[in-house]
Amino acid sequence: MERFSLFILLATLFSATYCHSSSVERHGGLPLPIHLLRPNSGFGGELPKGLSCNSWRLAVETNNLRYWKTVPAECENYVGHYMLGLHYRQDSKYVTLEAAKYAKSIKLTGDGKDIWVFDIDETSLSDLPYYATHGFGAKPYNSTAFNAWVDTGKAPALPETLKLYKHLKALGFKVVYITGREENRRDITRKNLHAVGYKNWEKLLLKQPSDSKKTATMFKSEKRAMLVKQGYRIWGNIGDQWSDILGTDIGGKTFKLPDPMYYIS
Repeated sequence: MERFSLFILLATLFSATYCHSSSVERHGGLPLPIHLLRPNSGFGGELPKGLSCNSWRLAVETNNLRYWKTVPAECENYVGHYMLGLHYRQDSKYVTLEAAKYAKSIKLTGDGKDIWVFDIDETSLSDLPYYATHGFGAKPYNSTAFNAWVDTGKAPALPETLKLYKHLKALGFKVVYITGREENRRDITRKNLHAVGYKNWEKLLLKQPSDSKKTATMFKSEKRAMLVKQGYRIWGNIGDQWSDILGTDIGGKTFKLPDPMYYIS
């Protein structure tokens, strides 16, 4: 019961503060942290003895450290402070600002075939209310527990990604979602996206039973190749995992959002 209450508190705090980025209070010209935890990691906070979590995160984000299963136990608090603090929000903003700048430079054809590919989890929607009660990736992945969270349909939007989505729509791009979520979660995914502000899209591509043994890189490459074959032009591609933006038919330019909580190949 205590664990459930903590989950509700985190979900409420996250939804109220993280989703409505325009109303975040400001202090000294900077947005306040999005959670009661102070964002001390990455800003000179004490690191675990014998391990630099800053360096570990850099290796993860640059894809030099691959195929890891869980966040090191010593770095659980570090990752938690990073994800729930100001630093994560700033890093995400930098990525989406660059994406918006690139998008503005493109002259669209107007034939409805100019698209931008979005991932969903930790890109369009955030599962932080779930991971905040599951060790921020320091505990082994539990598909049953995670899917139960997905089925609530309460994942908030990542504010910076939502801004990018609206900017792209205003410019005339169409959005295509390619996600590792399975087909049986199409309805709840659609409702969740719509509820937090992603009002329309060209396609929502989910994993089918025939895709179950494919790596994420293979699955997403095949879906992008299918889009190209249908005449779409992929100008941009954004995701939190390297498997979102590697492989074939990756698009005109790729953008990697931060995510030190898990690795999907």
